[in-house]
Amino acid sequence: MPCLLLDSSAPGGADPFFARLEERRALGLDAGSAVQEKTRTILEAVRTRGLEAVLEYNRLHDAPAFRAEQFYLGPEALAGAERALQPELRAALLRAAENIRAFHREQKEKSWLSARPDGTVLGQILRPVRRAGLYVPGGKAGSAPLVSSLLMTAIPAQVAGVEELIAVSPPGPDGAVNPVILGAAGLLGLDGLYACGSAWAIGALAYGAGPLKPVEVIAGPGNIWVAAAKRLVSGRVGVDLVAGPSEIAVIADSSADPVWLAADMLSQAEHDVLAGAVCLLTDKALIAPLQEELRRQGATLPRAAEAAESLARWGGIILVRDLDEACALANRMAPEHLELMCAHPWELLPRLRAAGAIFMGRASAEALGDYYAGPNHVLPTLGTAAFSFGLSARAFMTGSNIICASRDFAAGAAADVARLARLEGLEAHARSAELRAQPPDTSGK
Repeated sequence: MPCLLLDSSAPGGADPFFARLEERRALGLDAGSAVQEKTRTILEAVRTRGLEAVLEYNRLHDAPAFRAEQFYLGPEALAGAERALQPELRAALLRAAENIRAFHREQKEKSWLSARPDGTVLGQILRPVRRAGLYVPGGKAGSAPLVSSLLMTAIPAQVAGVEELIAVSPPGPDGAVNPVILGAAGLLGLDGLYACGSAWAIGALAYGAGPLKPVEVIAGPGNIWVAAAKRLVSGRVGVDLVAGPSEIAVIADSSADPVWLAADMLSQAEHDVLAGAVCLLTDKALIAPLQEELRRQGATLPRAAEAAESLARWGGIILVRDLDEACALANRMAPEHLELMCAHPWELLPRLRAAGAIFMGRASAEALGDYYAGPNHVLPTLGTAAFSFGLSARAFMTGSNIICASRDFAAGAAADVARLARLEGLEAHARSAELRAQPPDTSGK
């Protein structure tokens, strides 16, 4: 499985790779006018016709004989699916959920109040939203359910204290949602699951559709149609982040094992043909073994064709002068996942400023983070880690700033507030502040 090979010390350095990266970002971030317009049409149909439109789109794209009674799966259906889970799978889901819950509890922000000496009280009150919607991709017509995405969205919402959690997931050709997704939803105690996917599922969460009532926040990854729909409903409802195709960057020194490097690069390349994988190597001797391992391991994958195209279009091996340069290039990329496959990974951490998740050392495979370790796998992609971060309990909370001014503080600030307000041409603001500087009216009138 060939991929771009570059030497950073050669003329042009890593520039060809970053040119490809910009092309990939454009493909991943820009849904294109055709997709945007089609998505607008879908959302408007759901907004105006509700459940009728959702059922039509289900029949058109997923399940030709979809019936209205298949749309809603309540607590009893979820509990039944949970009981049907294979014991080993159920145990694995429970262990993963425990790790994810423990991590997100540490993330949870708290309300606070602070009293000034003059008696003024300032602070912030955080509250969970009442209803949240979780998008769970079905994966290949329901045959490869992304159950991990359900764990990674539902558990932060539960940690935040959301009252009602509703999931949506596309039905398979028979109209049924994958039983593992249903079982996991039951295991987590969700309030219900609705069989719909793509842009019309996002529309149903935002506007409502029959028994599905509108939510206040939508979270969860999806394809280009889901991403486009989330962008368009953002503002009417909160959305977590609009993620693009998955990606990994690996920094490796001479201590790295090419077998492991190839396995981790392929773990991203197998997602789809837009996925990206790059290895930043300090040791030239590792290049040939890594190339051979990519070829050998990639050929045996069930998704070998997707992985090969992903590596050919967006993959890369870049020989760097040293680890300092590797860190600089990684910062320039701001990748979703960044692995440090080197002898002393903790020494690199202070030099790294932009990555969705950083995996420290040989034992820390990206796949461990995807499913089990605890940190969220819903992460910024396509360079957006430079200014954003992954899904957390905070995405399911609202906040109110608290201002309880003492009379002395309000009177002392009045002149400054009025001066600033008049600078901006807002006379009523100025007068409102100045009123607080006047002595209290004790006339009883």
